[in-house]
Amino acid sequence: MRHDSAVMTKVRAKADAAAVGAVDVARDALVADVGAADVGEHLGHVVEGERVVTHLFGCTRKGYAGWRWSVTVARAPRQKAVTVDEVVLIPGDEAIVAPEWVPYRERIKPGDLSPGDLLPVEEDDPRLVPTYSFGDDLLDDDEKSQVRRVAAELGLGRVRTLSLEGRDLAAQRWYDGDGGPSSPLAQAAPASCTSCGFLMRLAGPLSEMFGVCANGDANDDGRVVSLDHGCGAHSEVQLAKKHEPQPLPDHVFDTLTDDELEEL
Repeated sequence: MRHDSAVMTKVRAKADAAAVGAVDVARDALVADVGAADVGEHLGHVVEGERVVTHLFGCTRKGYAGWRWSVTVARAPRQKAVTVDEVVLIPGDEAIVAPEWVPYRERIKPGDLSPGDLLPVEEDDPRLVPTYSFGDDLLDDDEKSQVRRVAAELGLGRVRTLSLEGRDLAAQRWYDGDGGPSSPLAQAAPASCTSCGFLMRLAGPLSEMFGVCANGDANDDGRVVSLDHGCGAHSEVQLAKKHEPQPLPDHVFDTLTDDELEEL
């Protein structure tokens, strides 16, 4: 079998003839490591650096379509023999690989927590700030923990409260969510929440942008909504006459009147 596959240059380095020609050396090392049944044809080589070349072989192992074996060989200065550095299995362009790993904390979405689940908040979470001061003294984590326990025992309030960054993140999340003006429900609403009698305004800085819906018939009942949000359950909404319920017709047979006549 010929081994004159197209050269794939990875870095600007002069190809070492001995390393490039060491296809059989690379194949023998690969077969000794994984077995001949899993080794396909030679796919080419990559010049990694000075006197360092990686030879690529097809992978015929079941379940690894599109993968390839990578065998790196090198030649020491003033040496004729080529040695094998490593043998690894790498994915090709058509290989099926697992999606990029995302940390568990970043995968959590609203509604994922079940009863009994715990989701601790990191000590340096930028969304929270201490509600009390440690003073001017520099304290380590253990000393800060002791101060927090004392503050909790004395009933000095919450250990931490929302920071400005945390408040802004919440406001942006609410405004961009289903309770904001861009939701399909709000886009089709006859009027905004700011003129609805069921709106309960929040206290503090967020009162200028948000309130809580108190309409038990609305989809957003008990949820934070922006003042420019809206829905079809607005307190002042009225149906057009053609949509109003039709009055019930008179009874065909008046049983009440007949009963009175029989008694007489």
